[in-house]
Amino acid sequence: MTLNKPRLLAQIVATLEHDSDVLTRAAQTAYEAATAEENIAENKYDTLGLEASYLATGQARRSAEIRQALLTYQQLLLRDYDPARGVQLSNLVTLEDEDGGQRRLFLGPEAAGLKIGQGDELVTVITPRSPLGQQLLGKKVDEEVNLGTQALFIVEVV
Repeated sequence: MTLNKPRLLAQIVATLEHDSDVLTRAAQTAYEAATAEENIAENKYDTLGLEASYLATGQARRSAEIRQALLTYQQLLLRDYDPARGVQLSNLVTLEDEDGGQRRLFLGPEAAGLKIGQGDELVTVITPRSPLGQQLLGKKVDEEVNLGTQALFIVEVV
């Protein structure tokens, strides 16, 4: 079954927008906790304000990463699979293991590990920076890649 890449891209963008909103609110809440008057340290062992500031910093950094990924996906040009070039960025790849189990991967520029859909429609985003993403670049249908000790075969690329 061939999935609709424009719809998949729209779902990735929507998921990143949602994640960005949630993280921005969480970062703001953590910042407010870090700067709240009741969290000012009363002694050297009182670290609640310090811990809240670490949390706020981490959430702000993650929020910035998601916003960057969102911008990248909003500007992403979807390309059709070209057998002469093999697998490239923005290709949707279906891999099959020796037992016939299939997994679908979208080779995207960012947001590695993001899962879109469910069941037979589940697509996992990977990037060319990942070991599997590096192996897939330039590969063609019917070629093999390895995930640990498991051999996977490319059965479809869109």
